[in-house]
Amino acid sequence: MALNILIVDDSPVMRSFIRRVVGLTGLDIGEICEAGHGREALAVLGVRWMDLVLTDINMPDMNGEELLRHMEQDELLRTVPVIVVSTDASVNRVQKMMALGARGYVTKPFAPDSLAAEMERALEVTHA
Repeated sequence: MALNILIVDDSPVMRSFIRRVVGLTGLDIGEICEAGHGREALAVLGVRWMDLVLTDINMPDMNGEELLRHMEQDELLRTVPVIVVSTDASVNRVQKMMALGARGYVTKPFAPDSLAAEMERALEVTHA
């Protein structure tokens, strides 16, 4: 079954790059949606089912941490795996995002194969 993926990042260039990387993973990809911040992401998630969310942390309006908090409070959205894609590689930040429910963490800049591996790992956990 094709996977629907939501890319959340305030940079259109980064969203485009991640979209290309997702297309190269070899996974069966259905629809790829994009959002510029957490509030837009929640609007998308309110009308479309997504199998995976790839989100930045530092964004205007609603950041990735707030997005994870909102998703964890929703019975249905908490089942959607989230991978954080961020420039913040600090141990404290990674631990905090994982504690909030993220299923993976990739540090920018990243090699396409590292994002692909993290996606596969997060999706295997979900579908196991």
